[in-house]
Amino acid sequence: MLSATKLTKSYSTLKVLNGVDLEVGGKEILSIVGASGAGKSTLLHILGTLDLSDGGDLLIDETRVADLSSQQLASFRNKKLGFVFQFHNLLPEFTALENVCLPGFIGGRPEKAVRSRATELLNSLGLGKRALHKPSELSGGEQQRVAVARSLINDPAIIFADEPSGNLDSKNAEELHKLFFKLRDDFDKTFVIVTHNPELAQMSDRKVEIADGVIASA
Repeated sequence: MLSATKLTKSYSTLKVLNGVDLEVGGKEILSIVGASGAGKSTLLHILGTLDLSDGGDLLIDETRVADLSSQQLASFRNKKLGFVFQFHNLLPEFTALENVCLPGFIGGRPEKAVRSRATELLNSLGLGKRALHKPSELSGGEQQRVAVARSLINDPAIIFADEPSGNLDSKNAEELHKLFFKLRDDFDKTFVIVTHNPELAQMSDRKVEIADGVIASA
């Protein structure tokens, strides 16, 4: 599903990634752990094509990222990849339903089909009755589930999550972790998750640690 070879990344004179090799299989939940500043989020952003590496090779779903133009890459990201961040990044002026629909609209899909799928996803995540509420009217756990629904709207090959439970209390964090596994089983999704949460890391199918810009253990 994903293959990264010798990825490097520097910011000015600071080397963050120093030749990362990583394979992720289909329907796998992989956790990336490591100390603060080890390069976890940088690696996730590069794997998710939100940032580009200085060197190395990245293949996602049999597509070589380096072969895509910026416009092609944006389209590929919209169709093939989903994202969940620590802070849900919902647009405050839109309802939960509208927030979930946005990637589908950006991708040019028919409005009726997108709204129907968004409604299905919100129902499946226990948010059917909250669909017309704005983010300020939702709890933290509900907001993060809306963000998860949004990540699924275009049926992506891989979902990347950067500290997804970092802003939640322990109860909501546990529920979110269980939700990832349910989505993997129900929708055959692959997850790559950066986390400081030891419980989530241990629950994952596989855990890798990044240190000094390389994968230190797998």
